[in-house]
Amino acid sequence: MKSKVQKMKTTANHPQTFRSVPVTSTPVSKTRVAALLDQEWARFKEGTGKSEIENTVAMETMPMGVPSSFQHWDPYPISIVSAHGAYMIDVDGRKLLDMSMGFGAMFAGHLNPAVVAEITASLSEGMLFVTPSPISRDAAERICKRFAIDQVRFANSGTEATMYAVRLARSYTGKNGVVKLEGGYHGSFDPLMVSCKPSLSEVGDANDPTPVPNVGTVPGEVYVVPFNNVESLERVFRAHADNIACFILEPVLENIAIVLPDAGYLESVRQLCDQYGIILIFDEVKTGLTAGPQGAAQRLGVQPDLITLAKSIGGGVPVAAFGGKAKYMQAVTDGRLGHFGTFNGNPLAMAGIRAIDQICTPEALEKAEALNQQALVRINEIIDEYNLPAHTVGFGVKGCITWSSTPVRNYRDYKATDFQVAELSWLWSLNRGIITPPGLDEQWLISLAHGQAEIDILVEDFRSLAKALRD
Repeated sequence: MKSKVQKMKTTANHPQTFRSVPVTSTPVSKTRVAALLDQEWARFKEGTGKSEIENTVAMETMPMGVPSSFQHWDPYPISIVSAHGAYMIDVDGRKLLDMSMGFGAMFAGHLNPAVVAEITASLSEGMLFVTPSPISRDAAERICKRFAIDQVRFANSGTEATMYAVRLARSYTGKNGVVKLEGGYHGSFDPLMVSCKPSLSEVGDANDPTPVPNVGTVPGEVYVVPFNNVESLERVFRAHADNIACFILEPVLENIAIVLPDAGYLESVRQLCDQYGIILIFDEVKTGLTAGPQGAAQRLGVQPDLITLAKSIGGGVPVAAFGGKAKYMQAVTDGRLGHFGTFNGNPLAMAGIRAIDQICTPEALEKAEALNQQALVRINEIIDEYNLPAHTVGFGVKGCITWSSTPVRNYRDYKATDFQVAELSWLWSLNRGIITPPGLDEQWLISLAHGQAEIDILVEDFRSLAKALRD
């Protein structure tokens, strides 16, 4: 994937990923950004009165008024009443273009007809068996074939999938240590909550990060390394391999916008894990089918020992999976790892997997990725036209605008980006009918429900922001 913009350059990221940074840029006025933020927050409050009321009432029965903490933002989040295709309707009656799509869970689009049909048919047979069924065997076969793994077990969330993958590695190796990336998020299992988005006042040396546990967790033995730093990883392995069960990472970090692997980095990680006898886990909860028809591992050309999946594989139904090489899954077979769950492999979730497997063809995903690539190229042109200190990053059907004129290769680079402009960019879009995830990470997703009209909306919205920044 290469940009056609002549005044842009692509840095040394993996060739199956996209990043284009400006040759030159001019800082934006902080005074101008602050004034626009004041304007846009006033506009937000004027147009979302019913969301404010809904949040106030909801806080009586739910902390923060939301079912999951990430759904909250100050002063209050948007409350949604319905969704179809690429759009949602909020309690104020506003039609919003959904560029988040449930972080990838709604990759097929809201109420995709094929997904609805499979789930409706499944409902006529029963909602929950809590026994083996041909439908779960069928789903397992589809997942194994698509993601090139030997065996798989189902779960109900990304957190469950990563938790069991780590437990499997510990059970197989008899070791308890876990290595993870600084800034990496893998759900709310205690050891994986270490150094998700730590304060820079606590993190120590950039090449030898200090693990920062989340309050209230008991993480155990966790080592933290920077992304794209082979030397740091080898140093940890060399010192602690006897205690380390696994290294878990997203092959492309999608918790802090989109951070791409350097060319050769993942190959080096694979070699080091083999050399030191450490199980390599790819967390593909967020990548999965959004990375391509067979996921990130196969697209990037590096096969882990275990992978975790969720979000995009189920069409919006809660479902997750962990699996990989048969020799490691043997620890489940022989009882070293107990894997349980009443809702594991339930018929509705399996119907979602079947539908997604049928509609997520290479042709369908290629079309969505082409639209994403178009958006990235056109936004590059706007960045160049207005000489903005920003750049675009993309992988598969996901893209983002990172407010920095230099590449982001790790968590420390991410923390050096301009979060004030990022907040304005997110709020500007929200006030004009485009919703992306809160968190200042500027990530969008092109689903199977998005078309040319939606790309035009996204691009022209950014053009209006660029103009406002330079007025």
